[in-house]
Amino acid sequence: MNVYLLSLLVFSPLLGIVMVALMPKKEERTIKQFGFFGTLPPLFLSFFLYSQYYSGVALSLFDIKLNWIRFGNLEMYDPKLFTVDFELGVDGLSLTFILLTTIISSLAAIASIYIKKEWKGYYLLFLILEIGMLGVFTAENLLLFFIFFEMTLIPAFFLIGRWGFLERERAAYSFLIYNGLGSAVLLVAILILFARTGTTNIAALTQMMTMGGVSLFAPISGSMKYGLCLAFLVAFAIKLPVFPFHSWMVRVHAEAPPSIVMIHAGVLLKIGAYGIIRFGMGIFPEQYKSLAFTIVLFGVLSFLYGAFLALAQTDFKHVLAYSSISHMGIVMMGLGALNESGIQGAIFQVISHGLIAALLFFLVGVLYERTGTTMLPKLGGLAKSMPIFSGFMLACGMASLGLPGMSGFISEFMVFLGLFKSQPLLAAIGVIGLVLTAVYVLRAVMLMTFGKNDSLIEKETRDLGSWEFLPAMVLLGLIISVGVYPNLLGGPLQGTIEAMMLALGGR
Repeated sequence: MNVYLLSLLVFSPLLGIVMVALMPKKEERTIKQFGFFGTLPPLFLSFFLYSQYYSGVALSLFDIKLNWIRFGNLEMYDPKLFTVDFELGVDGLSLTFILLTTIISSLAAIASIYIKKEWKGYYLLFLILEIGMLGVFTAENLLLFFIFFEMTLIPAFFLIGRWGFLERERAAYSFLIYNGLGSAVLLVAILILFARTGTTNIAALTQMMTMGGVSLFAPISGSMKYGLCLAFLVAFAIKLPVFPFHSWMVRVHAEAPPSIVMIHAGVLLKIGAYGIIRFGMGIFPEQYKSLAFTIVLFGVLSFLYGAFLALAQTDFKHVLAYSSISHMGIVMMGLGALNESGIQGAIFQVISHGLIAALLFFLVGVLYERTGTTMLPKLGGLAKSMPIFSGFMLACGMASLGLPGMSGFISEFMVFLGLFKSQPLLAAIGVIGLVLTAVYVLRAVMLMTFGKNDSLIEKETRDLGSWEFLPAMVLLGLIISVGVYPNLLGGPLQGTIEAMMLALGGR
């Protein structure tokens, strides 16, 4: 069972795909139920994996490796040379991302009750997208990672372009073009590594690059390592995204259906951070160290740029879009700090923002369903007509600006603690972003909850229903749990962070 658990985890949404595919197109209620139930097997399996970790079971016992592809016949030199195996594995880092993926996918499936058309096609693409995301976080070689990475792009493109808002097609093509460029850069880097080393296994590549990087046929020079590291960073910076590669993400946040933005902001953007940590920092630690100042600089620029623009927006979806850019800047600041506090804070920020963004866009979906708008000038007085909704919005806003006791505080505290140790000047400049974050969050939340009561809202009295209350409560509970007891994440991450610090020189 242990050997095949990860395969079951990654491909278990296929059960939901089969159930949805067999249903007639007009059976809306049943299709939505099967679509939601299709997300439950990976959710249960991910929690089982988490429980196994905390019971003391080594995560390496769940690794799987099967013969897959062989290029040429070089067994006389090395039977493993130029072979690509089907390899899945999990460690503390990937375990946290898997949990984030399965939780948000299940809650986004509930939020998909607001989808008005073509439910069958929607849920088929939705579940394919989940398979791709789970594969990304369990792949143990670069080629398999790339296949799963590309597997997330196509269903996301159609989900945005078919079920989004007015400018959905433009947003979908922006998403595809920018991410396609990032994929092209990533593929070139993977092919060069494969051609030079004869392997795409991540552990083997990490050992080669840190032990001199000499392969059987082609030694890898220091300048080539530097270029490959830079290629990985650029590819994943587009995905994150980091200023100035951000414009596509603003369109997606504004035009995609809220249930898909829950996944996009909560999980898909996090693939960028995961890639930087796993490949940029993991495979090329020496070259990554030489780029640390540039990484922090772009992080500070993204943090301040996103915060300034969020402050000027009148559409709440745009506020959240620029807020995501700003918070991903914090991630880059932590990853460039090159110390345990900064790196751990960056990973905490990735998970924290995933939960907070998912809750905010879930509430955006509820709000749009009730009022038909997300324009701040047209909203106001929600605290009177929708008090429970307003309470969740206020709590989520406090988490976003870093209120102590919530996940946003502990992540930002650790990032700035680490950054003040390594880059105090840039850290001091970055503090301005914390002030701006408090201003734009409070401005938007207060305008909606206690602002001028527009006639549009006077007619609306329906608060969160039971199916809406559950996802909101789960996400808020997780946000508070991580803030109050950070070791929920810190425990699984400890081994991974220690390995990173050892590779980076123990700083």
